[in-house]
Amino acid sequence: MFKMHYDFIVIGGGSGGYAGARTAREKYAKVAIVDGADKLGGLCILKGCMPSKTVIYAAEVLHHAHHGEQFGLKIPQAKVDMEALRIRKEKIIGDFADYRVQELESDQFKLYRNNARFIDEKTIILDNGNQLSGDHFLIATGSIINHPIIPGLDSVPFLTSDEVLTLNSLPESIIVLGGGIVACELTQYLNRIGSKVTMIQRSEHILKESSSKAANVIENAFRDEGIELYTNTKIENISLNNEKIQVTFSHRGKKVICKATQILNSLGRIPNTLDLGLENAGIDLLPSGHIKINANQQTSNARVYAAGDCCGPHEIVHIAIMQGELAAKHASGQKSSSIIYDHLLKIIFTDPQVATVGLTDQDLLNRKTDYLSAEFPFNDHGKSILMEAKYGYVKVLARKPDGRIVGAECVGKDAGEIIHSLAVAVSIEATVNDLLKTHWYHPTLSEIWTYPLEKMAEELNDTT
Repeated sequence: MFKMHYDFIVIGGGSGGYAGARTAREKYAKVAIVDGADKLGGLCILKGCMPSKTVIYAAEVLHHAHHGEQFGLKIPQAKVDMEALRIRKEKIIGDFADYRVQELESDQFKLYRNNARFIDEKTIILDNGNQLSGDHFLIATGSIINHPIIPGLDSVPFLTSDEVLTLNSLPESIIVLGGGIVACELTQYLNRIGSKVTMIQRSEHILKESSSKAANVIENAFRDEGIELYTNTKIENISLNNEKIQVTFSHRGKKVICKATQILNSLGRIPNTLDLGLENAGIDLLPSGHIKINANQQTSNARVYAAGDCCGPHEIVHIAIMQGELAAKHASGQKSSSIIYDHLLKIIFTDPQVATVGLTDQDLLNRKTDYLSAEFPFNDHGKSILMEAKYGYVKVLARKPDGRIVGAECVGKDAGEIIHSLAVAVSIEATVNDLLKTHWYHPTLSEIWTYPLEKMAEELNDTT
């Protein structure tokens, strides 16, 4: 057994942890990273953002091929090649993972390929018995798949998002439990590559953290594509019946039974905070299981910080990176400022996509802020019509009386790309009239923003 001391120790080498270690290294000479995962790289690269968006985009291409007649095209045959799809995905994420491993194993840091737990407020013990002490720590252990107690779920073989992204064969049919972001993205992916998909959601709407209007658009798109969607349900039992998985649930007062060859548990993720010995370091948890932090990412132990999914409040990669950088800057005395969550950008990669930035109607109502809003639909917009991308709308929120843009929502084709012009506006506190000075090229999807902006400018001018 040996003992080593470091200026800054990061537990977890994913996006948030790596960002924190890299930032700390700008000031500290002795920085260590502890990561006992089978593969280095973190959730985003290995099992989240990159692999999922790789296969989702492939399924979108296939979907367009299947509907070539809408564009005056004859495409006699198009189908998925699961092996080729898997190979392409692994090549793409392999390149990203290899680069991350090179950085983690570089001489910038000391990398320990171990699991760790705190034994006191400034010391961790590795699973090989060695001990590391530190002036500062950053916990960036991410999240793990949630396994809620559902009658019968543990008695049947089920898939998680991890297994779906590594499938070698196409499921004939599959039942998806859940209606969150991952559930919705994978439901549409599976349906588009050829599985018969049934989605069962407990709440009244899928994507319950989005607006009900946005959820309605995605629900309509799903049903139009042939997905069997049930919302407002309560699962009674899951069982095996003649080699098929059977889910019995209540739906609007009626008993429903669905069967499929596979089932996907997509009921969310929970913070990966077990077995870290947090209580030994005086680190408090919230009721949700997230690590309690302040505006500087400090835990209840001032020498220990946290970043990413393990602390929240948003499980988004760029937020984890910002949090990791903030933690390291604060710990090392560098100039830093708290993250402005009023500028939060969120994207859901369904088709149509859902993208939001800044404050919502409910946020503004809660704050008693006087504001105005305007919308415009994609089915009345030139570029989206010629692209057969008619689902959805854009919406802009601006503060009165100055017209400062404080929020926006885009539900539609490539919303994740389109939203960034409004994300810039929110971040730099631009006004409606500022954006109308911009050259919005025709015909583009992005020019759709001009229609609600022009409506709002007229209303603002009428009140001044």
